[in-house]
Amino acid sequence: MAGLVLGLGNPGGEYAHTRHNVGWMCLDALEARGRFGRKRREGPASVREGSVDGYDLVTARPQTFMNLSGRAAIHLVRKFGVPASDLIVVHDDVDLPLGRLRLKRGGGAAGQKGVVSIADSLRTQDFLRVRIGVSRPAERDQMIDYVLDRFTPEERERLAAVLSRAVDAVMTLVKDGLDTAMTEYNRAPDD
Repeated sequence: MAGLVLGLGNPGGEYAHTRHNVGWMCLDALEARGRFGRKRREGPASVREGSVDGYDLVTARPQTFMNLSGRAAIHLVRKFGVPASDLIVVHDDVDLPLGRLRLKRGGGAAGQKGVVSIADSLRTQDFLRVRIGVSRPAERDQMIDYVLDRFTPEERERLAAVLSRAVDAVMTLVKDGLDTAMTEYNRAPDD
């Protein structure tokens, strides 16, 4: 059974490099480390099958908008025979500063609509999450514009290192499990 890594984002060029699409950016970096086949459509998602460091993976990008990501999740766990508890979801998190990661299983969605949709569709919150910090806007009423905006030039300078660390976290989850991955990656990168 291959590991299933679902990155959250919105389809369309206008969203390509926005904070909300950091899950897709992480998949790009993950795929660059291994050997993957061509993208193909699988139900409501775009998928690639391949391997990294000898571990078989399926990367998936829902082709619905963020708040309907559960449609892809339910289709893919059934198609690839992956238990919901083994699904790895990579997504942005405004409650974490840029560069911080938080890995966990289950729990609330903290307002992340893609995570809410996945939990609703799978009828469980018991899936793995790699939350990538994108920081929070100064004003709460700016949240939608903020997550749908592109990273600033200063943020972009740090983004490659952030994504590389997120890929390391995903691969540690796949290879060594959640406890090891949390111990390594839930601390600040400078610790």
